[in-house]
Amino acid sequence: MEVHFPPEVETRLHQAASAAGKDAEQLVRDTVNQMLESRARFIAGVERGIDQANRGEVVDHQIVRDRLDRLFQS
Repeated sequence: MEVHFPPEVETRLHQAASAAGKDAEQLVRDTVNQMLESRARFIAGVERGIDQANRGEVVDHQIVRDRLDRLFQS
């Protein structure tokens, strides 16, 4: 696969890669891999939440609000 970036993005990519001690190609590979792993974790979490909701394992809205209020007051 080949990906083309506008010159200004390519310049920034090379700068970021240099700062990370990598070449631009490796930085892109690493970054895309991290993004795909993060996306997969997010989707899995959403699916777990949907499964829990389907089983009726939910928390009342007011309980959540109370917990958040206590959290932010601390």
